[in-house]
Amino acid sequence: MGRIFEVRKHTMFARWNRMAKQFARIGKEITIAVKAGGPDPNSNPALRRVIQNARAVNMPKDKVEAAIKRASGRDAANFEELLYEGYAPHGVAVLVECATDNPTRTVASVRNAFSKNGGNLATTGSVAFQFKRMGVFRLSPEGIDQDDLELYLIDHGLEEFGESTGEKDEPQLVARCAFEDFGTLQKALEDRGITPISAEHEYICQAATELPEEQATEVLELIDKLEQDEDVQKVYHTLA
Repeated sequence: MGRIFEVRKHTMFARWNRMAKQFARIGKEITIAVKAGGPDPNSNPALRRVIQNARAVNMPKDKVEAAIKRASGRDAANFEELLYEGYAPHGVAVLVECATDNPTRTVASVRNAFSKNGGNLATTGSVAFQFKRMGVFRLSPEGIDQDDLELYLIDHGLEEFGESTGEKDEPQLVARCAFEDFGTLQKALEDRGITPISAEHEYICQAATELPEEQATEVLELIDKLEQDEDVQKVYHTLA
């Protein structure tokens, strides 16, 4: 087991209140999960996963409960999940994951962000082949026999396992599986009594693009602009 490959991390939402954006993203995920599988996390694995992720960003319990209650009401918004593809400056591939109640507004906003920051919105399939959709579980290494856990998880869909760091440079373990095996790996961790720091699907880039710092900054400016959009959940890219 070695250090797992991850593309460059940067300071997201630099001009926004980071916590407010994270809470809004989790709130939409709660609504989508509740509408798909009901408000009880014991019988709704998707909701259980979102609640775990809410804890990871320190979303207060009362806000989580309020979001579940709102999502259960008749007047809850219906969010459509969309994926846009495009190119940042210097040929860096970008995927933009959105959850919106107004696709017309969202696509216009995303297109505008690309065009005003040296990129362009592309057609479906143009860049998605450069990414692999995977289930990604981030774990605290404390109290874990890493070799033993890796061997155990291989029988439950594990494809990649390695060391990484969190946003505050704290040590983490990252376990990845094919997206189709997400539920299997999630249950395997639960059966071992391991609660992930976070459990999400991510689009993992298959070949990173190396750029000099000045050009990389131009790419990150576009990514930052996209991440500020209220309809954007996550942005994935191939910048090394």
